[in-house]
Amino acid sequence: MISEPSRHCTVELQALPSRIGQVRRIISAQLRYWHLDPLIDHAALGVTELLTNVHRHAQPDKSCTVEVELLLERLTVSVHDHDPRLPTVREAGASSTSGRGLALIAAVSESWGVRPRGGAGKIVWFTLSAPPRCSVLPPHPVYGATTDGPFEPDAFLHAESHGASVVRSVVLG
Repeated sequence: MISEPSRHCTVELQALPSRIGQVRRIISAQLRYWHLDPLIDHAALGVTELLTNVHRHAQPDKSCTVEVELLLERLTVSVHDHDPRLPTVREAGASSTSGRGLALIAAVSESWGVRPRGGAGKIVWFTLSAPPRCSVLPPHPVYGATTDGPFEPDAFLHAESHGASVVRSVVLG
């Protein structure tokens, strides 16, 4: 039995420099929505490195899919591309300006790996451990038909007794 539902987000894109920044913002916003703020920096760094690798190395095209999934207390970020060649970790020299992406991912993640997609490309993924408090969304109050809302209960009675029209709305918190 799974005690918590999984949360899943998918973004399809062309791995172009202008799109990489957009995906970073999407992933960051999604993690904020899931109340996983402590994971944003490492997830954004990892997805940037993976998308940069697609941009620089993937053949025949730069189309890819980014998936983010939270299951129990583990966040998995993966990038699927159409290039069947598997990446390798390189040792970059002190003056090298590239070649550290997978080493950075290995340094900031709990685990990472690559798996082929049956001749149709590959999936490069990494995992981050979610703090236990972050793995469960706190309940959000919904004001409207189900609660009294964040106002004085007598305010409507007072307004109605003076013949004023009452405006009611629903606010999702």
